[in-house]
Amino acid sequence: MKKFVIGLILCGIIIAGYFIFKDDTKDEKALTKVKVGEVTHSIFYTPQYVAHALGYFEDEGLDVEIMLTAGADKVTSAVLSGDVQIGFCGSEATIYVYQQGEKDYLVNFGALTKRDGSFLVAREDIKNFTVEDLKDKKILGGRQGGMPALTLEWALNSNGISSSATDIDTSVEFSSMSGSFIGGNGDFVTLFEPTASELEKEGYGHIVASVGELGGVVPYTAYNAKKSYIEENPDVIKGFNKAIQKGLDYVFDHSDSEVASVIIEFRQKK
Repeated sequence: MKKFVIGLILCGIIIAGYFIFKDDTKDEKALTKVKVGEVTHSIFYTPQYVAHALGYFEDEGLDVEIMLTAGADKVTSAVLSGDVQIGFCGSEATIYVYQQGEKDYLVNFGALTKRDGSFLVAREDIKNFTVEDLKDKKILGGRQGGMPALTLEWALNSNGISSSATDIDTSVEFSSMSGSFIGGNGDFVTLFEPTASELEKEGYGHIVASVGELGGVVPYTAYNAKKSYIEENPDVIKGFNKAIQKGLDYVFDHSDSEVASVIIEFRQKK
């Protein structure tokens, strides 16, 4: 009788274990794998990292992997080739793809930022900076045709400074701008955080203005995917947008210190 009872207990444990692990495996398989190519890694994109860290993507049935793909041109190439399913970069990049006649072109389906997130860093410490200080100066502004360069020019024009009155250097890759500036190139450079603050802390420059404040509202950084992918995966797109919105809501509803503690794992590694 004792052996019979022990046998029943063992059977119960085995059966229970089977269903526990079976359900876990099922849940893992239920998540849809989605790779996202982000144009740069910055605190500017905090809501996206919050959504990842707090499991908002998983709540929508998505297993999201965020991959650094420096440069909007490289992001669009990764999406078109299928290396990633979703691109995250300036909205202008999808227009260029469309103009090139791509049949399965890229469509912007969601936006995260509506201003330029970069800061203007000067080589000299300029007290009471105004846009007039940019006249006849060389500014490292990012890749030609990219959102950083476009919004910089727009910011200048919006403040009464013709782009012809300055030298906007678009020959330096976005990811190489800080290094080029440190090496002595340019009087000013536009940089995202935390790079701008790090450069200032190390004594290579001084933050004098926000390009976003100077330029106003623009469709700056957006999520895109191939037209066919959006048509074939409407639930993925809907769930992705819902997760990002939850990330935005969290940032708006919580203190800076609370948000920082959530995204610390995404800090930029040198």
